[in-house]
Amino acid sequence: MNYSSDFKRMALDALRGRWLLAVAAGLVAALLDSADSGGVKINLDIEDSGASAGFEVAGQRILSVGDEGFQEAGMLLAGGAAYIILAALLMAAAFFVLGSIIRIGYHRFNLELIDRKNPSFEMLFQYFPHWKTAFAARLLESIYIVLWSLLLVIPGIVASYSYAMTGYILAENPELSAGEAITQSKEMMYGHRWRLFCLHWSFIGWEILSILTLGVGSLWLRPYKQAAAAAFYREVSGTGRPDPGALPQEGEPGSPEL
Repeated sequence: MNYSSDFKRMALDALRGRWLLAVAAGLVAALLDSADSGGVKINLDIEDSGASAGFEVAGQRILSVGDEGFQEAGMLLAGGAAYIILAALLMAAAFFVLGSIIRIGYHRFNLELIDRKNPSFEMLFQYFPHWKTAFAARLLESIYIVLWSLLLVIPGIVASYSYAMTGYILAENPELSAGEAITQSKEMMYGHRWRLFCLHWSFIGWEILSILTLGVGSLWLRPYKQAAAAAFYREVSGTGRPDPGALPQEGEPGSPEL
């Protein structure tokens, strides 16, 4: 059984010579996945000097309306805000669907990376034909996690780790239904949720350094974390190849004689 340090070593080995491609893929995946980029935010500001309304996508304001002078802006704000909220909801839905597709493509990219194959940037977009399954899986995961979180915070966290392998399963088995992939993830993660939590927690030092670099370091940290998670999936799913960096155990070919 591998530990967090082993998965991180596998990730670094797989990323050697492919950092630029991995950083580019991770950046695009983060920008297109609303769950990672912050999604759509609606902003309504009313002050004595004026009023404005608008919404942001991925942290960038892309539409706003307003006026100087509070009384004159009242009617504009009332009508404009309604259109903005409707547009924001439509954009949020579109980003949710797009992010669901990109998430599976990005998982596939990292699986190819950890398998020492030749992942391509186009893999991020190859699951568009399966957009319904990708959307349904992401939606069901979100609903289940929210429902479990209504009980207490801890059950919600446990649920999120139970469903953590759903995207990887669909990346390799797109013919499965969303419910089947979620069920397989729950079964696969039974007894391994704490291990994945420890893997995530082992990056806390790098997370702090990324914050100190004003987020620039996250461009390299994200591929590192995702490759390590892909290595974790390969082990818990039983689909991984023998780790070339691991020492052979006693009794195995190539093991040192006593």
